[in-house]
Amino acid sequence: MAIFKAADVIQFAIRIEENGEKFYRDAERTAKDEATKKLFRRLADEEVAHKTTFQKMFEKSDSCLVDDIEDHEGEYLSYLRSYIDGRAVFEAGATAGGDTRSVLDAAIQRELNSVLYYEGLKEFVREENFEVLDFIIDEERRHFAELSEIKRATK
Repeated sequence: MAIFKAADVIQFAIRIEENGEKFYRDAERTAKDEATKKLFRRLADEEVAHKTTFQKMFEKSDSCLVDDIEDHEGEYLSYLRSYIDGRAVFEAGATAGGDTRSVLDAAIQRELNSVLYYEGLKEFVREENFEVLDFIIDEERRHFAELSEIKRATK
């Protein structure tokens, strides 16, 4: 018996983006220099756009999810649930008291976790939705690169 419905995997993606936006808004408030604040602000805005994309997918989840979802229930869905709850979703206050480098480290890890989750999400959506997921994955990878560059420049 499945713990949750297949459409929940899209709701988890929405949750990732909601938490990502909150994380970046908090990070913006804690950043010391204007360039870093600006980056965190833009990343938060992009997380909102990603959330909107996943909300649209969820609204038509009957037509975007694979037909043979039963093959993915059980262990794989449990894995994704554990992954989202344990790794990709930030707890409230994740940036509190952190210096810029530690916030950047957390953000970098979040972006990597998001890429892994969205790659796994491809197991649940029809192939015609891969282009949308690939676009978001590419943006998350770009976020990773930008954050890594800022971290290298931060002493």
